[in-house]
Amino acid sequence: MNLLIQTGVTFIPAMIAIIAHEIAHGWMANRLGDDTAKRAGRLSLNPLKHLDMVGTIILPVLLIMAHTGIIFGWAKPVPVNYHNLSKPKRDIILVASAGILMNIYLAIIGALMSYLCSFIPSPNIQLFCAVFFINFMIFNIILAVFNAIPIPPLDGSKILFGWSQKSWAQKYVNAEREGMIAIIALAFVIPLFLQKLGINFDIFGWYIRNVTQKISSILM
Repeated sequence: MNLLIQTGVTFIPAMIAIIAHEIAHGWMANRLGDDTAKRAGRLSLNPLKHLDMVGTIILPVLLIMAHTGIIFGWAKPVPVNYHNLSKPKRDIILVASAGILMNIYLAIIGALMSYLCSFIPSPNIQLFCAVFFINFMIFNIILAVFNAIPIPPLDGSKILFGWSQKSWAQKYVNAEREGMIAIIALAFVIPLFLQKLGINFDIFGWYIRNVTQKISSILM
């Protein structure tokens, strides 16, 4: 499988999963009374509206090239004004959950499509189709599992604490910069450092790989 085809069956499914995740947030917010994302043009299927140079392009490509076994990323977050939601405490959970549920839905579609690929008469096209949709399923599962982690700015933090009016909960959910540093440390810095010392400490990767494998085995 040449480099162009390999990129097509890895990068494109990952990009679709990432962008669909953000559109789902904006769509749900719009349904619940906040049209901020709609007015900003963020409900569009045009990928250029959602691309984040680092999260949507550079990071996934680097992870693919490094053969890490884990591929994730992000698009530009859709703008949501939670004060416009009709029932903020409930709706914050629904908006935050929408991206995860979209990825699970797309993972199911990917699994079903991979089965249908067996009916394609051309072996080469059948292989391309099967690899594409299996990757599509896996990337969507990874993105759902990744975003379920309750560390800001991930959706899991908003699902658990976003609805609370407690000052500590609001400070936690809003600590996006600190949360991203923690994610990078847990996912990359600490495992690499301890690996140099001969210690295998990859809790972040272990969680994503194992949960992804379990969900994949259910769908396949």
